[in-house]
Amino acid sequence: MEYYGIISAAVVLFGVTFLFNDRYQKESGSGIGATFVFSLINSIAGLLCLLIIHSFKLEFTAFTLIMAMLTSINNIVYIFCSLKAFEHINLSLYSIFAMLGGMVLPFVVGIVFYNEPLTLGNGIALLLIMMALAFTIKPGRKKKGAIYYAGVFMLNGMSGVISKIFQSAPYEKTSAASYSIWTALVGAIIAAVVLICIRKKVKKPNIKAVAYSAGFGAVNKVANYLLLIALAVLPASVQYPFVTGGTMIVSTVISLICRQKPSWQELVSVGLSFIGVLVLVFLA
Repeated sequence: MEYYGIISAAVVLFGVTFLFNDRYQKESGSGIGATFVFSLINSIAGLLCLLIIHSFKLEFTAFTLIMAMLTSINNIVYIFCSLKAFEHINLSLYSIFAMLGGMVLPFVVGIVFYNEPLTLGNGIALLLIMMALAFTIKPGRKKKGAIYYAGVFMLNGMSGVISKIFQSAPYEKTSAASYSIWTALVGAIIAAVVLICIRKKVKKPNIKAVAYSAGFGAVNKVANYLLLIALAVLPASVQYPFVTGGTMIVSTVISLICRQKPSWQELVSVGLSFIGVLVLVFLA
């Protein structure tokens, strides 16, 4: 149960990151310049936070660096799709697309490629949370927005897949903390280089945008670090459905607090997710 406590803390943190992402989009928009400004600030904030947690120790292996580069590129494209998606959907619905992608891909990869068991608990949980997604699909959504929803779904899922590969690969690797630090450092370097190249097209962020970016970085990097710790013990096919259902619930609560009224379909979706999490904890 200790590791369920760790991922429960990560779940709350992920819910908060979605709020920061939403607020940044409202302040700075969703263009390429806004994407890389967000990436740079959140990577620096996350890097500083992780260095403090890890007492400024940094290990290195070539495999860790390669995986950190893949993660950073995936994160940047995910941020772009997220900012675009927020032009069309609210926080609650965004969290559903993001977390379902974050569940399904690692779930399938864990079972198909890493021989993780398909238990009654995680099977029922997957079915319930997939049903939750079905309640979010409405006829007539803007087709342009759908491209970004799909991007959010796939890229958040790839984040979990890359983490699973890092934890399970037989190559020499660093600790989870150093991997997280390298991811933040590489992300900051990539964003800085791109911003230098497109500096004439970049709008200077205001104080609120900087605060939202920094908050996102600190919270997101810590949350992903916690998931890496838990992933060393809990199978991906158990961990990611738990994270998905839990984060959808937290995000909906935050939406209600922020007076973004979810539709009845979204509330049903969250209810199904909650039942899925309970099934996962007690039957997996």
